[in-house]
Amino acid sequence: MRRSICGSVLLVSACILAAATAWGQKSQSPAKHEPIYTDLGVTFAIERSQLVPDLCCFWFKGGGADAALTFWKGLGIAANFSGDYKCNAQDTGVDIGKFTYQAGPRYTYTAWTSHTGAASTPRYQIFAQGLFGGAHGFDGLYPSGDTIKTTANAFSVQAGGGFNYFLTPKWGLRLIEADYVRTTFPNAADDVQNDLRLSFGVVYHIGSIPPQPITVACSATPAAVYPGDPVAVTATAGGLDPKLNVIYSWSGYGITGSGATASVATGALAPGTYTVKCGVKEGKVGKEGLKPGQAVESMTSYTVKAFEPPAIGCAASPSTIKPGESSTVTATGLSPQNRPLTFTYSAAEGSVSGTGATATFNSTGAPTGPVAITCSVSDDKGQTATASTAVTIVAPYVPPVPHTQALCSISFEKDLKRPTRVDNEAKACLDEVAMSLQKQSDAKAVLVGTSDAKEKEKVAKATKAEAKKKHPRPVADPAAERAVNAKDYLVTEKGIDAARVSVAAGAADGQKVEDYLVPAGASFNTDVQGTTPIDETAVKPEARKPLPQKNHAKKVAK
Repeated sequence: MRRSICGSVLLVSACILAAATAWGQKSQSPAKHEPIYTDLGVTFAIERSQLVPDLCCFWFKGGGADAALTFWKGLGIAANFSGDYKCNAQDTGVDIGKFTYQAGPRYTYTAWTSHTGAASTPRYQIFAQGLFGGAHGFDGLYPSGDTIKTTANAFSVQAGGGFNYFLTPKWGLRLIEADYVRTTFPNAADDVQNDLRLSFGVVYHIGSIPPQPITVACSATPAAVYPGDPVAVTATAGGLDPKLNVIYSWSGYGITGSGATASVATGALAPGTYTVKCGVKEGKVGKEGLKPGQAVESMTSYTVKAFEPPAIGCAASPSTIKPGESSTVTATGLSPQNRPLTFTYSAAEGSVSGTGATATFNSTGAPTGPVAITCSVSDDKGQTATASTAVTIVAPYVPPVPHTQALCSISFEKDLKRPTRVDNEAKACLDEVAMSLQKQSDAKAVLVGTSDAKEKEKVAKATKAEAKKKHPRPVADPAAERAVNAKDYLVTEKGIDAARVSVAAGAADGQKVEDYLVPAGASFNTDVQGTTPIDETAVKPEARKPLPQKNHAKKVAK
């Protein structure tokens, strides 16, 4: 019965090895997306074991071969065959040898540390397995009833895992494999052996290592443009095999290009968001993209923005003018997208001429006050903007009409003996008159003399008496003499031009001279009425002489 079991296990193991080789070759077909491959290993092993439970322990030395077929997401079937031997086990003088043959499921996790197209190197595998089968012992002592045999067969279970590190796409190292091995050889005790098996060796890979699929990322620069601005799109591919041919493809509105970069003409596009699709294929010339992972597509997008309207500023210089004058109007226009601009102008009053960035406002016919001026701009897309300014029209300046100014007044009442003489008090007043004339070089002075009632009566009687004579003589008028004497002081002692000083007689009562300053443009006769010009040819100035000294005779005592 045991021989039958062993034969069946050997047959199954042989079938698994044959199937693994066949599937490994078949796994190279590019039509399969799921990798199917076989890994063959040859190892050297040591195995810690014991003869009976209370007698520990010794180490087998040996080797083995295993094959693993992986066919779905790392899951597969593994089979192994190993042989071990120990001389003089535990100093008993007994040599022990055994063969094991097992099969069962295995899970393998495969990873790549670099990728260069179809080949990946180096890579590593971590696997875990559970195997069962049979074992055959020889050159030992195995109780069997009342006899001792040198050979025996037993059931075998193995559970563990290992680590493979590949130096090339085909060859690698079994850096370590550790397994728990349980066998049931008879030992006159519990008939169970619980062993620890450690092995290492080389591994050969049969089948395809699926290439990492290529990748591509699309980008658009700039991401937002105005109609007419170009957009550059770029495809950045990854994982390409430098030995294979690469083809790029593009699709989208207005796109042209066949390499890794392309351009988009946006002149005819309406505002909105647009998508560009890029694709990459690799492979042999004429067969690009036929194998799994050799073709990939991606998308990117860009935005076409609507043109922004123009902006405008408006200013006038000068901002204040007189009727009939003009002002320059300046418009400062700006298009964010540098579109061509057209300027126009209008005014609430008057007129504006010009179509460029500057125009002229003419105030002819416009009333005084502020006048609103509007500057307008439009671009070639029909978008407009306006701004306004104002020019103030002011009436021409009319200077005020000058008037005669009254200055100081001179009194002649104190000097009873010389009532027309210019004394020191009079000179002080006339000095102020002279100073005013010096400050205003275009002004003139009028000195108006007056007399009191007695003097007027005396002059009237003398004039009437002279009128009766055959040859009448001029009658001295104190008012005229006072004015002429005052002028004489200004001319002779203050150096005032005689043409700038006029004299007149006034009708007011009093022994005075009223002094007036007449600015340029002023009318004395309008401002001061009731005066009569004095004929200076008939009235001569009186020389200023001191009073004669009186001699008082002293009486001499006799």
